[in-house]
Amino acid sequence: MTDRLTAKQGQALLEKEDILALGLAADARRKELHPDNVVTFIVDRNINYTNVCASECHFCAFYRQPGHQEAYLLPTTVILDKISETIEAGGTQIMLQGGLNPALGLDYYTGLLQEIKKRYSITIHSFTPTEVLYVARKEGLSLNETLKRLQASGLDSLPGGGAEILVDEVRQRVSPKKISAGEWLQVMEEAHAVGLKTTATMVIGMGETYAQRIEHMDRIRNLQEKTGGFRAFIMWSYQPGNTKLGGEKISAWEYLRTLAIARLYMDNIRHIQGSWVTQGERVGQLTLAFGADDLGSIMLEENVVRAAGTAYQMSIDKMTGLIRAAGKQPAQRDTAYHIIKHFSEVKL
Repeated sequence: MTDRLTAKQGQALLEKEDILALGLAADARRKELHPDNVVTFIVDRNINYTNVCASECHFCAFYRQPGHQEAYLLPTTVILDKISETIEAGGTQIMLQGGLNPALGLDYYTGLLQEIKKRYSITIHSFTPTEVLYVARKEGLSLNETLKRLQASGLDSLPGGGAEILVDEVRQRVSPKKISAGEWLQVMEEAHAVGLKTTATMVIGMGETYAQRIEHMDRIRNLQEKTGGFRAFIMWSYQPGNTKLGGEKISAWEYLRTLAIARLYMDNIRHIQGSWVTQGERVGQLTLAFGADDLGSIMLEENVVRAAGTAYQMSIDKMTGLIRAAGKQPAQRDTAYHIIKHFSEVKL
C-alpha cells in the first residue's frame, strides 16, 4: 500500500478486510518506518492532580463534582514526592492530568510547573487540550498566550487526551459539556505553532461508526500534514465499568483491526502505540504484529482506567520479555522517542 488511503478506502478496509491481511499490511508499513525492529517504551508516572471536573463526561468513572466527599486536589508536596519516586525508579517523564477544576487558575499551573522544574530534571508531558482551553477561557486569555505562559514555566509537551472521537455527533452523546472536535484540534495547532510537540489519541468502543473512526483519523492526518507536530498516535478502548454511559467492551480483534488501519491511514505519523493498559499484556503484545512500534509506559501510577475497573500491572522485566517474545528488540525511550537504553540480553 504505497498510495495514500482515502477516507472511503479506509472505511472499506475497516469494515470488510480480513484481519490477518490488515495485520500483515500494517506490519509491513511498520517495518518500512522502523527497519531496526526496535519496539520502545517509556518509564513515567501519571499524576492525577485533581479529580474535580466540570465536564462530567458520561464515559468517565474518575471525576467527582465540586464538593463531593471523594473530590480532591493533591497538595504540591505530594506531587513533588511522587516525582521524586518516579526519578528514583528510573522515570524520565511525568504526566500531570486532571479534571476541569473551577478553583484552579493559570497561576496554579504555572506555579506548579516552576516548582517542579526548580527541583527536578524531568520532562513534563502534561495537560490535555481540554484543560488548556478551560484555563484560557477562565482567564480570558488567548490559547497562544496561555500555551506560551505554560511553556515558559516548564511545560515540555502536550498529551492528546480528551480527543476520544473527533466527531461532534459522538461527543454530544458521550461528553456534551466537553470541548468540540474543532476546539481540540485548534489547541493542538496552537501548541505546535509555539513549538510544543504533542501526541494524538483516540478512544474507540463508545458506539461510534466505522466512518466516524476514519473521520477522526482523517482530521489527525490533516493537521499533521499542516504542522508536523504530532509525535505519536495512541489508541485506547473504552472501559465501561462504573460509568454513566455503560455498555460493553469491544473485542480484542476489533481493537487490533482498528489499530492496523491507524498505521496504514495515518502515514505521516511515525509512531503508533499499542495499549496494554486497556487490553492487557497479551493483546498488547499482539499489537506489535498489527502496526505498533511502541508499547507506551511502564506507568508507575494510573487512576483513570483503574476507576473504570480495569487494572493491569507492568514492570521493565515483563515489558522487555513481552517485546522479545514478539521477536522484537526492546528499548527504553524518552518523550521525544530518543533511545535511552537497549535491552539486548535476556535476564535469567
